[in-house]
Amino acid sequence: QVQLVESGGGLVEPGGSLRLSCVAAGITYTYYVMGWYRQAPGKERELVANIDAGGYINYADSLEGRFTVSRDDVKNTVSLQMNNLKPEDTAIYYCHAHQRRFGDKQYWGQGTQVTVSS
Repeated sequence: QVQLVESGGGLVEPGGSLRLSCVAAGITYTYYVMGWYRQAPGKERELVANIDAGGYINYADSLEGRFTVSRDDVKNTVSLQMNNLKPEDTAIYYCHAHQRRFGDKQYWGQGTQVTVSS
């Protein structure tokens, strides 16, 4: 019964900030690389950032200076702090869990909408 539940999306003006959170259940959390992807209308889903249990992080090159990903392995959460948001950040943001230790398994949340507009 794997569940990834996102929260924190919404409407924000350009230059504003949002913090997204994802709570994972039903997985051995420390086995998983946790992260965030996003998908804008008419575009492919793309990586925003991910973080493994050792704290190693990958960011999309264009986002590293504005977005920060973190995880809490006690609460089984991963968060994405988004600052200086731009209209092109508008997308559905999806929580993602991926492990290859015991087979190749990955899971997705249902997504949370982020809209950056004045």
